[in-house]
Amino acid sequence: MAGSGKTTLMQALNAYLHKQRAPYYLINLDPAVLDTPFGANIDIRDTVNYREVMKQYSLGPNGAILTSLNLFATRFEEVVELVETRASSAELKYVLLDTPGQIEIFTWSASGSIISESLASTFPTVIVYVVDTPRSSNAVTFMSNMLYACSILYKAKLPLLLVFNKTDVQRHDFAVEWMSDLSAFQAALQAEKSYMGSLATSMALMLEEFYATLTVVGVSARTGEGLAHFFDALDAAAAEYGKTYAVELERKKEAAAKAEAARQAQQAARFQTDRLQAAGATVAIDGNTHSAPHAGEDGEESEGEGEGK
Repeated sequence: MAGSGKTTLMQALNAYLHKQRAPYYLINLDPAVLDTPFGANIDIRDTVNYREVMKQYSLGPNGAILTSLNLFATRFEEVVELVETRASSAELKYVLLDTPGQIEIFTWSASGSIISESLASTFPTVIVYVVDTPRSSNAVTFMSNMLYACSILYKAKLPLLLVFNKTDVQRHDFAVEWMSDLSAFQAALQAEKSYMGSLATSMALMLEEFYATLTVVGVSARTGEGLAHFFDALDAAAAEYGKTYAVELERKKEAAAKAEAARQAQQAARFQTDRLQAAGATVAIDGNTHSAPHAGEDGEESEGEGEGK
């Protein structure tokens, strides 16, 4: 989410992995960022000029970000190939991607789906949703974040790690309590006296099952607190991908392959039918027999009728 400190968190993760001497790869997918505090191995800005896209297509900031991602997604298979090559030579342990802060641009766009599905079909993939902890101390804002996280999980169908950032400013204990104790969340809503209170309470009831399967981590990108726990949770989520999500993904790939084979077979049959009809053969289509007229038959009949007259 924009303003949650995800780019700063990327730098903290970069510094932590460098200190641990763990092999890793960094990819920046935010075309509008002016400067990154980390050195990305692959940067979308090297391929797509965000400002030129905005100028050429007469777009606003969000439209230009989306169009830039769409352009980059057309060549994302090259990125996957580069990462695969790097992984085989250096035994990469982690590949970290920094995405645009606007949730709707990456999560609900075609380019976002292409990128996430391309990664998930090749590597164990985990989505990290970064939350601004101080801002989420407001109960209604907290509920909005949880709904965003739920929608991302529903759309991507990949393991989701919920990271409460800026714990050096405010601890995330209140969030853990709200997710595990509905009465505590209701009390927080009543204290705010918001007209959204009853709606938020109803949504909290709906999200109870979502909370039960969610992995929550508190970190501070500024101080580095909680990063070791973050990577432990990340490894656990990657293991979950192998047990659950990879099996479902393989099933979908098999179903898609069968559907594509059936489509190609149907097209081949139609092509063969068209060839036989063009040659004047009798062809069975949908159980009915059709005989194509020979060339010149209509013309000869017309000439005969003319002579009779």
